[in-house]
Amino acid sequence: MKKILYTDFVQTGEIVAELLEKKEIKKAMTRNNLYKFWGKVAGAKFAAKSKPYSMLGGGVMVIACENSIVAQELMLKKTQLLVKFKPYLDSLKMKVKDLKFDAKKWESGL
Repeated sequence: MKKILYTDFVQTGEIVAELLEKKEIKKAMTRNNLYKFWGKVAGAKFAAKSKPYSMLGGGVMVIACENSIVAQELMLKKTQLLVKFKPYLDSLKMKVKDLKFDAKKWESGL
């Protein structure tokens, strides 16, 4: 029986480093970091009833809301929310020009 030598293993660190260089992964990580700041921007009251859902083209962030009342209240505060987001956006070198609040995107496990 022929002996098989496994010498072409790639270390985990090399795989992770290669993945982190991919544009799509960097973009996803940056968005995830931005989403983490939602609680600070929206405040505790709204952070429990809304969560960032996705990003649309043109710098539009979609926020899933527990119900239409929360969506309406956040809509009225949109300008203030964008101002509060600015320092976080600048540090991550991202641009969010608008916020869209959608009660249909809400999932209880979100």
